[in-house]
Amino acid sequence: MTELLIGTRKGLFVLEGDPGSGFEVTARAFDGDPVEYAIRDPRSGRVFASVTSPFYGPKIFFTEDPAGEWEQAEGVVLPEGGDEFLIRVWVIALGDADGTIYAGGDPGVLFVSRDGGATFELNRPLFKHPTRPKWQPGAGGLCLHSIVPWPGEPDRLALGISAAGVWLTDDAGATWRRANEGLVARYVPEDTPADEIALCVHRIHRAATRPERLFLQFHGGVYRSDDAGETWNDIGAGLPSDFGFALAVDPADADSAYVIPLAADLDRVTPDGRVRVYETRDAGASWQARGDGLPQDHAYLTILREAFDWRGEREALELYFGATSGAVFGSGDAGATWFEVAGRLPPVHSVSAGG
Repeated sequence: MTELLIGTRKGLFVLEGDPGSGFEVTARAFDGDPVEYAIRDPRSGRVFASVTSPFYGPKIFFTEDPAGEWEQAEGVVLPEGGDEFLIRVWVIALGDADGTIYAGGDPGVLFVSRDGGATFELNRPLFKHPTRPKWQPGAGGLCLHSIVPWPGEPDRLALGISAAGVWLTDDAGATWRRANEGLVARYVPEDTPADEIALCVHRIHRAATRPERLFLQFHGGVYRSDDAGETWNDIGAGLPSDFGFALAVDPADADSAYVIPLAADLDRVTPDGRVRVYETRDAGASWQARGDGLPQDHAYLTILREAFDWRGEREALELYFGATSGAVFGSGDAGATWFEVAGRLPPVHSVSAGG
């Protein structure tokens, strides 16, 4: 049984089922409020949800039963008396160490919990980094959206911030360094000083079986790193567009990744009105379109960065993505064929698959 946690503009929807028999909505929470992201921690069974209330601001809540009562996590705030305010919590990620939960938000901030998500603490070295005054927000704000642990090495972490680039730590967040060599920002003038370039990273994922390999969707460019993010190589050749947000990686195959291209930065819809997922099985040397079962006529969808997820591996890999149209699609055979999971939800912000 697969569980899908769907964050939408109008609440959290929990769907259960499988690719063979279909899915049904089993719970809804935070009716009417934007839910940016939700995830279940299989270690504890807790479900976490990031909710942006128009009255109370961004909060993180947790529960064991999404249809039951939710409890608010503590510590998801910025220091009082400063000039910056917490605008949104974009993503929640599971750390490699037991009980460790991360959360990333706007304005480019990282929170960490060491008690299973009940309380969080701001990572101050990143918040007080001396380069922060030169960080520039992307169109969605100064969002820390990608938090990428290293399996077996809990002190190592990679972050993606739009538009402040890639950041690495080897000491559990005590210090941070930039890791952007090879990323090319085609959207800025050529004479822009290097330390003023707004590097608009859209999404980062790690290959679980080869953790030094990372895949990255950029604001114009798809990249791969084979040295843990220190340097990047563009692998976008062969795609109809190298602009997009969504990215997935087969956890059992470090050469296999998936992207969902959008037409362009000023036309953020699926190219030519056709919904297609592009797959590489050779680490980006070539790409193949996978659209069997997806809309192929007058379908101009937008898929956001957190709205693509997976579970399983290899031929049994399940892939799921949602669109701002309210449609959610799934594949039970690693993208070879697709089916509609749900068709009339509110605009989808995020998809998290588990079970």
